[in-house]
Amino acid sequence: MEHQVVGEGVALLDGGRAPVHFGDAMTDPAPCLTLLTDFGYEAGFVGALHLVACSIAPRARVIDLDHTIPRGDVRLGALRLERAVRLLPPGVHVGVVDPGVGSARRPLALRAGRLVFVGPDNGLLVWAGDAAGGIEEAVVLDDERWFLEGRARTFDGRDVFVPVAAHLLSDASLEEVGTRCDPAGLVRLERPVARLVEDGVIEAEVVQIDGFGNVQLSAGRRLVDGLGARPGDPLVVEWAGRRLHAVFGGAFADVGAGEAVLLVDSDGCLALSVNGGRADALLDARPASLVTVARPR
Repeated sequence: MEHQVVGEGVALLDGGRAPVHFGDAMTDPAPCLTLLTDFGYEAGFVGALHLVACSIAPRARVIDLDHTIPRGDVRLGALRLERAVRLLPPGVHVGVVDPGVGSARRPLALRAGRLVFVGPDNGLLVWAGDAAGGIEEAVVLDDERWFLEGRARTFDGRDVFVPVAAHLLSDASLEEVGTRCDPAGLVRLERPVARLVEDGVIEAEVVQIDGFGNVQLSAGRRLVDGLGARPGDPLVVEWAGRRLHAVFGGAFADVGAGEAVLLVDSDGCLALSVNGGRADALLDARPASLVTVARPR
């Protein structure tokens, strides 16, 4: 069976008789395909993904989760995809943070309940699969009939991952697009350091710095509870021999303008922020830097 890009899957979607391959959501007349990449918006890369998806599955809702992952930061991409799981509708979800494109790394599709994740075997997808209830099926995408014709070795997002994802939404099953593999053999990343060193002392990594200058740490709510801090309590942040004083709070406005606050952010992580300012200007640390947060002694 030869698969051309333009027009495939239209009759199945319009007729309401799409095959149910991994959940009843595939009978939705407008199934969901999401995209998370490190492409940015220059050079037309994101637009190319949309064009390919719509040419194969024109009724699909294509949603951009994020295209601002720092270039090649697979771990942050995996974290953001994992955190999105609780909001993802049933459908196919593509992740492309792929510094190994063109190498021997494997292209994958994974099923976890009613969610399917498509992307490289470099750890990007696995945490999301776990968060969705566990990976039940995994296939290596090795059937080029489902790829875009004239595949380039440097753009698997356009030529492999999105075409396969769109076909999975319209006219293909996991068994058709690849060869089964053992989920236990997939590449797994190490989690960021986050631990209670002693009572009232947390050691964590800088995970990301957002556009507002908030510095997110890897410590979650459970570790934050180990600090034993209450709103308004002073805390000390130490890194690379330097020290910064902040207040534990629940919102930016819990401190005065220009003052530092440590709070649990919308991802459930401890974060250093400045009310009306940028915390990264105070905490001169980069992602993966180790930081200690403690009650003053």
